[in-house]
Amino acid sequence: MTGNLVEIRDLRVEATTDAGRRVEIIKGISLDIAEGEIVALIGESGSGKTTIAMTLMGYARQGCAITGGEVRLAGVDMVRLSETERARIRGTRVAYVPQSAAAAFNPALTIMDQVIEVARIHKLMPVAEAKAKALSLFRALSLPEPETIGDRYPHQVSGGQLQRLAAAMALIGQPKVVIFDEPTTALDVTTQVEVLRAFKSVMAQHNIAGVYVSHDLAVVAQIADRIVVLKDGTVQEAGTTGDILENARHPYTRQLLAAFKPKTQQRAPDDEGPTKRPLLEVDNLTVGYGPRSRDGQPLANAVQAVSLTLDRGRNLGIIGESGCGKSTLARAIAGILPAHAGNVIFNGRELGKVGRNRTRNELRQIQIVFQHADTALNPAKSVEDILRRPLTFYHGMRGKTRDARVNELLDLVRLPKSVRHRLPGELSGGQKQRVNFARALAAEPMLILCDEITSALDTVVAAAVVELLKELQRGLGISYVFISHDLSVVEAICDEIIVMYRGKKVEQIASTRLAAPQHPYTRLLFSSVPKLDPDWLDNLKQNAEEVRAYSHQ
Repeated sequence: MTGNLVEIRDLRVEATTDAGRRVEIIKGISLDIAEGEIVALIGESGSGKTTIAMTLMGYARQGCAITGGEVRLAGVDMVRLSETERARIRGTRVAYVPQSAAAAFNPALTIMDQVIEVARIHKLMPVAEAKAKALSLFRALSLPEPETIGDRYPHQVSGGQLQRLAAAMALIGQPKVVIFDEPTTALDVTTQVEVLRAFKSVMAQHNIAGVYVSHDLAVVAQIADRIVVLKDGTVQEAGTTGDILENARHPYTRQLLAAFKPKTQQRAPDDEGPTKRPLLEVDNLTVGYGPRSRDGQPLANAVQAVSLTLDRGRNLGIIGESGCGKSTLARAIAGILPAHAGNVIFNGRELGKVGRNRTRNELRQIQIVFQHADTALNPAKSVEDILRRPLTFYHGMRGKTRDARVNELLDLVRLPKSVRHRLPGELSGGQKQRVNFARALAAEPMLILCDEITSALDTVVAAAVVELLKELQRGLGISYVFISHDLSVVEAICDEIIVMYRGKKVEQIASTRLAAPQHPYTRLLFSSVPKLDPDWLDNLKQNAEEVRAYSHQ
């Protein structure tokens, strides 16, 4: 390292509230980044990590303004430049890889046209040279079929491939520093490993500095040289990755570390005897999409002959990579998607294959909580209106009785009564997910299907939501089917875990036996969960050949 490439001094950013009041959200931050060094900014939602990173491009989101300090990139203060001058620097000296690569690509243009766009706009090199450069980046980022992948459109590649292509787009202008804004949050663990390894390799190969924004300490441990811990717009602690992981001094840093070590479920022995009927029985369920063949079967089966059982008061985890069919299975159990074959038996009664063929009471007893509260909650309705609807639909409640129950539901999910008049957009991610969950509780269900409900939350908030679910289960006696690609969350709350691969159930194990999976894909999945160890990624040896052999069976 040959000196500081980035020097941030006493950075201050203000935001304007809906009421017109100005609030300081970044409060005098100072930090340095050397050439070729990767610095991680970590902290919970609202800590200011993305806001700080974006100031390297001289950018403040709508409603915000940089009000003080310096942000020097290679000696140039980005704060003092005009917008025209900043535009010349963006993509060439500093580049950005977003959290959602899908949102960064134009679906109407080929991948190659978009990757070389920066080189074309800034006239950095001839088109032929830019395409050759892009091809070399595709190879460096370990993308499949690098010679032809640029001819495809964004929808024709996987999420993990699109994330690496977003990195290629950022790197084509040969920037000195790249901002990675939670680029692996939405990826399953096996894909995340591939993407992290590719990022780490290409950054080291070209001696590019990086700012890695994340709330996931285990991911950060694999790629960062130093870690800056943020909370409420201030630095709580900073140090080398090893020092932060092994000798954290600040209580908040220790809280972040503790959130990665959730306690597994401790269950009392089941003394109800072997003859009791399971709460949920799924028998050879097959679910597909698209047009049907002559025999009536869907042309594409997302779930193939899956069977499972769940006892009352117990929790079942369903894990697997993106596209394995776990969310489709949950939707079929809930009656949102029709099953082509097989049965769903709940509380001893066979349910109709779609919701319209189920009684209102059957619909009430099984509720589903979706991954993204942003899209699951009506943005035009207040929290009060959102919670009133199921109370009226399922229980016929109105007036003061209903309003009192709204308050009880908010108490159950640990939300203040003051939020009842707010719109979803006025709440934090964790608060929105609690409203999402309160709506499910309003039905007074026996079973709640939780579909990746913590994946969009930061680690501390996710840990709090998991503890809330445990507390509600103890008080209400409900059962959960917990769908996730986060093994630590599943282990923390589930008694049994089903592993799915390409629409099939390949293994079922107790959460207490996670260290001894039998199936090669399960072993790969478990070995791909990042550890709080900076050497984990470099030392990782995946048994991919076993999985490849299985996939061709």
